[in-house]
Amino acid sequence: MNIAIIGLGLIGGSLARTIKLHTEHTVYGCDLNPLTIQQAFLMGAIDQELTEDSLRACDMVLVSLYPGAIIDWVTAHADDFKPGCLVIDCGGVKQEICAALTPLAKGKNWHFLGGHPMAGREFSGFRYARDDLFDNASMILCTDGTDDPFLLQRARDFFLDLGFRRVQFTDPRTHDEMIAYTSQLAHIVSSAYVKCPLADKHRGFSAGSFADMTRVARLNEDMWTELFLANREALLPVVDDLVRRMTEYRDALRDGDSETMMTLLREGREIKERLQDN
Repeated sequence: MNIAIIGLGLIGGSLARTIKLHTEHTVYGCDLNPLTIQQAFLMGAIDQELTEDSLRACDMVLVSLYPGAIIDWVTAHADDFKPGCLVIDCGGVKQEICAALTPLAKGKNWHFLGGHPMAGREFSGFRYARDDLFDNASMILCTDGTDDPFLLQRARDFFLDLGFRRVQFTDPRTHDEMIAYTSQLAHIVSSAYVKCPLADKHRGFSAGSFADMTRVARLNEDMWTELFLANREALLPVVDDLVRRMTEYRDALRDGDSETMMTLLREGREIKERLQDN
């Protein structure tokens, strides 16, 4: 199979490296930075740079750009895909992207699925791409319920072959609601937490908890700002909910209320233990 990867950053670059490690597919790469393309070629992550001719020969196109750029690129190339080509984006929000590209594909002779590989690092760029980034990770694929089951099976098998542990099918709205909690909220909390004035004095006083809480504060603010605002409808309620819950802990601490504090902590522990059992 011929596969095009648009955007050779952390996710796109890792997909390229993983595909070359686990399969015999031919990979064509596209990136705004010519040096990135050259590096990917020299490392064996791609077989060739993507051209207009090779795009028309691709059976699958994986688009790993910012959400707005994903929509722009796919729209601009809507008449350039091979008949039957499967186009999958790798953006972190789905309603905005799927609302633009699902109806576009239905008017053409190629297919579109919204995708989101649930893996990442606190670094960006091809230099940090890894061929094991997706090992045991989940791949989320969004469908509107009208897609051909054989198409969905084709996509599922492809990602499982790359080492993903599971492929989760859902709709765009559910994706955005869940990602607001499981990913985006965590990045906001980490960013806010690390701004405490005591952070500069942590050396010698910090261990795993500090490292865990601050890891994703080292983020790409351009990308995450776009993701947060694109998913504002789903993200704002979980931020409000966290603020409300933090207020409960603050009030118990302020009032010296040990009973309430123990109740709050016990509830959190029991929820965590229940989550580990599932």
